[in-house]
Amino acid sequence: MRKIIVVGAFVGALASCTATEQGTAIGAGTGAIIGGAVSHSWGGAAVGAVAGGVAGALIGRSTERRGYCVYRDRYGRRYEARC
Repeated sequence: MRKIIVVGAFVGALASCTATEQGTAIGAGTGAIIGGAVSHSWGGAAVGAVAGGVAGALIGRSTERRGYCVYRDRYGRRYEARC
């Protein structure tokens, strides 16, 4: 029952966030769980949270601008343009 309440509070808190904020929170939480489970340490959970948060922020940011896609030029630089 306690887990259901915690998950419900987490989902409710994310409902009013932007896509980038939601992606960051979900990525950090997932990364922390996976990092902790793989390494069996708090350090691994911290590294996983940071990596997951960064990945989640990038994914969330890309969904905020509908109609724009992220491209790379021949030099590897990223830019956004209409799809």
